[in-house]
Amino acid sequence: MAAQGAIIFEDFFPAMVEKLGAEGFMKELCNGFRLLMDGEKGMITFESLKRNLALLGLQDMSDEEVISMLREGDLNGDGALDEMEFCTLMFRLSPALMKSSRNLLEEAFITEM
Repeated sequence: MAAQGAIIFEDFFPAMVEKLGAEGFMKELCNGFRLLMDGEKGMITFESLKRNLALLGLQDMSDEEVISMLREGDLNGDGALDEMEFCTLMFRLSPALMKSSRNLLEEAFITEM
């Protein structure tokens, strides 16, 4: 049993990829980014993420935890997540998806061509 208030991450991404295919999964990731982003800045900021935590079932996260999540995904150090940083973070949070990411990328490239 998990401690009260603990965040439990269950890796649903591989099942989503299997169901939606690479293109459909990437589209859903993009939709997730748009849902969480600040519409004016086009990025996920501390404020936009904090405002939308309930959508993720994470309304009890502290400000420090939100900042930590942003820092983990912020590859360019600007304090926010652009779409590529968000997608990269989502892949990193899914160990099973990381293992199959090469196949996923190849499938996406083939679909695009």
